[in-house]
Amino acid sequence: MQTEVIKVWDIAVRIFHWSLVLFFITAYVTGEDEGQIHILAGYGVLGLIVFRVIWGFIGTRYARFWNFICSPKQVLAYSCSLLSGKPIYYIGHNPLGGLIVLALLLSLGLTVWSGLELEASEGRGLFAAKTMIVQSVYADDDEHHSGEGHDNRRGGEEFWEELHEIVANLTLLLIIFHISGVILSSILHRENLVNAMITGIKAKPHI
Repeated sequence: MQTEVIKVWDIAVRIFHWSLVLFFITAYVTGEDEGQIHILAGYGVLGLIVFRVIWGFIGTRYARFWNFICSPKQVLAYSCSLLSGKPIYYIGHNPLGGLIVLALLLSLGLTVWSGLELEASEGRGLFAAKTMIVQSVYADDDEHHSGEGHDNRRGGEEFWEELHEIVANLTLLLIIFHISGVILSSILHRENLVNAMITGIKAKPHI
């Protein structure tokens, strides 16, 4: 059996991947506290998302979005080949893996956004200035409708808190799907995808 060694993931993608794992786990396990560690981890996730979106356009070949954003026909063809036990081989992300990557970026973005809105409702963070303007409007309105402004502000805080929790759990579910896909693909393609994300190299066996 011969093995073809292929350089796939550049160092930037690998650092992004494992840093995101670290920051998300940190943010998730400290979510109940909502302390400084949780907030800093959230900002770390935000920075990584911004980097990955930029790198998806200007990065190396297999890091670019055009390399793994596939048509519905390609996704269906790959899914059928997966069910047959003989999946079509892709050097970079396969069509289903590409969908998971995009879904994770979206859900992580929503998680960070809702977290920033929640932080702003408490008068802190990147969106705090916007919230102060809104609160000043409520304050003026309170002169005519006593108590309503406070109720609206509190309602907004509860909304963002609930949304933040929902999308964080959705992200965790997508991560579970991602890990399951990595395990399945590693078995069917007979390659170590975790090691590939560490070394950047895939070793594709040829019988």
